[in-house]
Amino acid sequence: MRYIKLPIQQDLQKKMVFIGGPRQVGKTTLAREILAESASGRYLNWDYDDDRQAILQKKWSRDDQLLIFDELHKYPQWKSWVKGLYDVAGQQHHILVTGSARLDVYRQGGDSLLGRYHYWRLHPFTLDEMPAGVTPQDGFQRLMTLGGFPEPFLTNDLRESRRWRKERFDKVLQEDIRDLESIRNIQALRLLLDLLRTRVGGMVVISNLAQDIQVAPQTAQSWLESLERMYVVFRVMPYARDVARAILKPPKVYFFDNADVVDEQGARFENLIATTLLKRLHYREDYEGYRCELRYIRDKEGHEVDFAILQDGVLEELIEVKYSDDGISPSLRYFTERLKPKRATQIVATLDKPYDKDGIRVTNPFRYFAETGWSNKD
Repeated sequence: MRYIKLPIQQDLQKKMVFIGGPRQVGKTTLAREILAESASGRYLNWDYDDDRQAILQKKWSRDDQLLIFDELHKYPQWKSWVKGLYDVAGQQHHILVTGSARLDVYRQGGDSLLGRYHYWRLHPFTLDEMPAGVTPQDGFQRLMTLGGFPEPFLTNDLRESRRWRKERFDKVLQEDIRDLESIRNIQALRLLLDLLRTRVGGMVVISNLAQDIQVAPQTAQSWLESLERMYVVFRVMPYARDVARAILKPPKVYFFDNADVVDEQGARFENLIATTLLKRLHYREDYEGYRCELRYIRDKEGHEVDFAILQDGVLEELIEVKYSDDGISPSLRYFTERLKPKRATQIVATLDKPYDKDGIRVTNPFRYFAETGWSNKD
């Protein structure tokens, strides 16, 4: 059972529910599981011709308790269509909408859907969500080599994982991007993705990327935003508030699929921590209603910490990520002393025995995510 299933079932009793997330992350499987536990219902996928006609003609039974519309955001008028359906039949049907793009972004034109839905984001498997029968150690190795998407993770075959990843990229770039974005130079977009795969954990200067792929900086920026909307990558922006001598810095870019990162242990492990933290923060936003941010910190003197977690604008925690170095980072110590966050943590992949020193917790990823839990209640 996926981690957001029960909250979604609860929310469906009150409003529509939208589920966004990367292609092939398990949204359809989750939706069908929810349908199987419903008294009655209908699953309709916009990508199938017969279902598309049924959607446009609103052909389903009045007895269908749950209506699921998959990939509905590909319908240009989807927002006004689903608003009208909810306003007329919202008391008769529960409505679940899923899509491989950010449904909170593709809400353009027509009346607002505000107050009519809850939005949930589904992420791949991570260190704190393992399928039954997979040990933490085995799961860690799979996440580091195969990524956390259900099919390659569960198949546990490196060759099949590479084939799956190639096919997924082809579908995202040639189908999803084509359907939802005005991008025609797919080859240059592929080059951008390849460059980003080698720069995980480092600051990404858009003008440099643009020069490398020979497009305008505005074009590279627009493409990066499109990849974000498709849940291929996400940006981590710098945190400057309360940081003396801070300067505006470029973002860092991470991948939702950990195996997309070029095979280098340090960068891939940092990406794994980034995806797990983002998944936690998205859950906290979607379930508890807090405003959460994942940032990094760097000042003019070069002090840098990998991640800063903010909740409702308040600095909650500083996190430094190391693959094997268990000595406390001088930059983490520096910013902990000056910013005084509620918590300061260094996560070390190979650490055996956690320890505490000078208000900083040095631990391994298994202990960290087991101890912090899914809630903000510590």
